[in-house]
Amino acid sequence: MPDGFASVSSLMIVLAAMVLSACTGNETGPVEVKWDRDACERCRMVLSDRKHAAQVRGGPAGKRAKVYKFDDIGGAVLWLEDKPWKEDPATELWVTDHRDGRWIDAHKAVYLGGQMTPMDFGFGAQDEPSEAAVSYTQMRAKILENEAERRLMHDHKKMLGK
Repeated sequence: MPDGFASVSSLMIVLAAMVLSACTGNETGPVEVKWDRDACERCRMVLSDRKHAAQVRGGPAGKRAKVYKFDDIGGAVLWLEDKPWKEDPATELWVTDHRDGRWIDAHKAVYLGGQMTPMDFGFGAQDEPSEAAVSYTQMRAKILENEAERRLMHDHKKMLGK
């Protein structure tokens, strides 16, 4: 084969590899949020609060992971609850630190209650321990408990015709 052909072939292979690698993007960690444009996966409101947002990266086994964005960690917890892949070790959960908006691993974070959050779940995450903070597991349990109580009250009111 002529040298020119080998050079063109090599160039095409390099370009194809670059295009394919650009399409794959980050395969782990949080992605950039387009604040005031990206919508919450659960409630469809736009993400505006940079100190209480969350992201889930995951999906069904055998499929490429997808990133889902939320305006409040509580919304992410409730949304993830009925997903069969919620306990998959490959599923990632990220949350912004309520003090400075940095993305941190939600499972390693601690949570302070009494925060003003977009959907009023009331938990702010941080990566530094605090005596007043609870773990991810405790925060999740409280959100699920509160949601069960809310649904019970809703059903009760419905039965009473209110």
